[in-house]
Amino acid sequence: MSTASGHLGPDLYVDLLPLVTSERLGSYLRASGGDVTDAFVLYEWNMRAAASVMELTSMVEVLVRNALDRELRDWAHRRHGGATWLDVVQLDRQGLADLQKARDRATRQGRRPEVHGRVIAELPLGFWRYLVESRYLTAFWIPATHRAFPAGNPDLRSRQKDVAFRMQQLNFIRNRAAHHEPIHSRDLGRDLQSALDLAGWISPAAVSWVAATTSLPSIISSRP
Repeated sequence: MSTASGHLGPDLYVDLLPLVTSERLGSYLRASGGDVTDAFVLYEWNMRAAASVMELTSMVEVLVRNALDRELRDWAHRRHGGATWLDVVQLDRQGLADLQKARDRATRQGRRPEVHGRVIAELPLGFWRYLVESRYLTAFWIPATHRAFPAGNPDLRSRQKDVAFRMQQLNFIRNRAAHHEPIHSRDLGRDLQSALDLAGWISPAAVSWVAATTSLPSIISSRP
């Protein structure tokens, strides 16, 4: 039976403890002073927060990857006579491995024709995060990818640092949320602002969409 607040009663939480395990609830028990009920309430909130983080990062991921893809396509057209950037981009070993894996998935190991959009959709957030790092400053950022964030810092090196830092933060919190790890002690308001910054640097419409759609502000305000 649920309590009026929507949570289970203390006795049922005690019964649940060995099923979820004290190890799994370790950080929640510590944050709740060892109170099992409070720990479970925080754990439930953490699950809702993780779902909201996944929603937020999914929106920003689509915006970022499409903006970067657009600029890389233009760059390949200018530099390589219209070739797809997937064929001419010079990446490090991990980047090449991610790209090949995406192409294999998009073509079902070569069993269907390659469609550019399918490949882009298969590339993970981590791929795009590394693509805006300083290692690619002269190869891609200066000649092309900085244009994906036209409202960013006018100084291109500062813009790169700003974008890279926020992409790092979002990639980290998305991975934590995706693997059901504790995020209750993290400053989720800062993560939300990172997402809004990236969207705002892409376009006013992008940031308006993210701000109007994300459930994270209400989740943050409901933290037990």
